[in-house]
Amino acid sequence: MKIQNAFRLGLVGTLGVGVGLLILFSIASLSTILTWVGAALFLALGLDPAVAWLERRGLPRWSAILIVIAGVAGVVAALLLAVIPIIVDQVGQLVEQVPRIVARFSTNDWIADLQDQFPLLQVEEIYDSVSAAAIDFVSNPEKLSELAGGVWQVAIALGGGVFAALIVVILTLYFTASLGAMKRGVYQLVPASRRARFADLTEQITQSVGRYVMGQVTLGAINGALSFVFLSAIQAPFPAVLAFVAFVFSLVPLVGTLTGSIVIVLVCLLPGLGSPLTALVAAIYYLVYMQVEAYILSPRIMNRAVKVPAALVVVAALAGGALLGILGALIAIPVAASLLLLIKQVVIPRQNER
Repeated sequence: MKIQNAFRLGLVGTLGVGVGLLILFSIASLSTILTWVGAALFLALGLDPAVAWLERRGLPRWSAILIVIAGVAGVVAALLLAVIPIIVDQVGQLVEQVPRIVARFSTNDWIADLQDQFPLLQVEEIYDSVSAAAIDFVSNPEKLSELAGGVWQVAIALGGGVFAALIVVILTLYFTASLGAMKRGVYQLVPASRRARFADLTEQITQSVGRYVMGQVTLGAINGALSFVFLSAIQAPFPAVLAFVAFVFSLVPLVGTLTGSIVIVLVCLLPGLGSPLTALVAAIYYLVYMQVEAYILSPRIMNRAVKVPAALVVVAALAGGALLGILGALIAIPVAASLLLLIKQVVIPRQNER
């Protein structure tokens, strides 16, 4: 085979590779912004079912959007006004108890108590190893400077997190207000012969994502409310803070409730704050709750949102978490449901026509 104009072919190929690399580098550079946009769009799709419900009741879209945004802002403000004073008070109590906890750890009484509770655990040897490592760390100036640098990086990360949350909130408001116009603009890019079918599939996908977001928030709210009532009843340390932890972790599918439960049980086990009996009761409660959530609450709430096989749910959540962290784990299941919908309604019918 004889190649004509080899120089032109090589030049075009080189330019094509260069443009491809430029696009990849641009995406990598804009990854943070794209993550913010994705999170805001995900939240906007979660608010859209409520807006659509108000529209079906005869309200114009602008008023439905205002009502939904005002409702969400009111709920968030009410939660903050109800929770923040309790959290501040309980954090203050924790700070007041720090000297007593430190004094308890400065004596060896707690080692004997812990050894009695866990006879198979070599508590004294573990304590000596940790103490030696701590003394070595404190006596090393380089390690202390690294610790100071780490604290500064944490402070910068917290500031960046607050800024990112503010940007996501602003983008969510814009996307919620212009979601209909955005979808109509995308529909215009599709050939007229396929526009109706494309619009129908897009509406099904967006509704599925919106219902999933609302369902996950509902599950988190149920876990947070029940946790607050239960932890207050058993006099666990800082029930409001731990209930908020339960709510936040429950927003993450699959492993969120389990992770939050482990954190809460460990806090209940801390010397000076809780007791082994309190931790045991909390562990039993969360084991029972996770069964109720998995077999009763989640199927009833999520049945209309997404229909994805259990194995695919696990794979999608793990893959999404590996790629995009917590955001990836959150959006992985609706993305998998959307792909299944496309396969069932587009790919399989085309294959059957051949």
